[in-house]
Amino acid sequence: MKKALALLLSLALVITMVAGCSGDSASTTNSDVIKIGVFEPLTGANAAGGELEVDGVKLANQLRPEVLGKKVELVVADNKSDKAEATTAAARLIEKDKVVTVLGSWGSSLSIAAGDVVKTNKVPAVALSATNPQVTAGNDYYFRVCFLDPFQGTVMANYAAKNLNAKKVAIVQEVSNDYSVGLAKFFTDSFVKLTGNPNAIVATGNYNTGDQDFNGILTNIKAANPDVIFAPGNYTESALLIKQARALGITAPFIGGDTWETNEFITIGGAEVEGAVMSTFFDDTNPLTEAGKNFVAEYKKAYPDRQNIPAVTALGYDGYMLTLDAIERAGSADPQAIRDALAATIDFEGATGMITIDTNGDAQKNGAIIKVVKDGKFTYLDTVTIQ
Repeated sequence: MKKALALLLSLALVITMVAGCSGDSASTTNSDVIKIGVFEPLTGANAAGGELEVDGVKLANQLRPEVLGKKVELVVADNKSDKAEATTAAARLIEKDKVVTVLGSWGSSLSIAAGDVVKTNKVPAVALSATNPQVTAGNDYYFRVCFLDPFQGTVMANYAAKNLNAKKVAIVQEVSNDYSVGLAKFFTDSFVKLTGNPNAIVATGNYNTGDQDFNGILTNIKAANPDVIFAPGNYTESALLIKQARALGITAPFIGGDTWETNEFITIGGAEVEGAVMSTFFDDTNPLTEAGKNFVAEYKKAYPDRQNIPAVTALGYDGYMLTLDAIERAGSADPQAIRDALAATIDFEGATGMITIDTNGDAQKNGAIIKVVKDGKFTYLDTVTIQ
């Protein structure tokens, strides 16, 4: 009996040791991988924008697949273009997948929705093209590599007033979209200041994401006879809006923001969006840095059949490269150490320009690209710098 008991105890000890060794092996394997979450709309109304950002992140990962001697694994989560899903997707990346940082999302509303998740879990996030100030406001764990809407609104107000000689403007905004509402406000404030006329905005139209009939809004705008129509919003609704405006005989120029720069804007809008002007972050024919030139060369190698390089793809590339730079500077994959390194970023050379992170977590940038739809393509017009 004693021998049998001793044998059982010996077996139990061996099993425990084997289990312990197995656990150590798994831990060692896991420690050889650094997981970065990619949090984007891959289905729903914003899917085209999300896919463009993912392209940039994946290209950067192919070019730099390791940091601190460890493999970088991308964990991609679809936030489905929905605010509630955005919160769930961000939580899953952090709590289940154990990512050390998060990249995304296309769409300021989706990034804002995830803000409390990253803040509560103390895992840093880097917005790629989310331009609304509320993405980083009051959140020490959210950063960004793009410019902000106050700057973008000022750029487009200056374009309307100085390049198009506009004295009166109509605004059309997607009221369910934080990006659109915020950008419309910043444009309005800047345009009124530039013209010195408190009544410079002669009409305002509101719609919701998913709307397809804009004739009521456009009838009112046509009666106001604006010089320019500023209509920041999602690419699908914006393209439909412009098509319907032209069908009603409205000839005023349409100008907008960075969300227009997707192929879907042109395929949906067709000939009617010719001449539409937008602000954006990057142009492959006029890269601002050596890193930008290298990015263009690598993108063309990876995607030889594509023509224009979308600006948000360049921002996806920058977000990944900046994150790895921060991990390297931190000397650690600890989320808090990465957060601190991101906050301390000074003069990082990105494809879209030099990036210094300010005390709000925002990239300090003073230049924007202006593009126009010409012959069915997004074509460079100008680089605008505002101090």
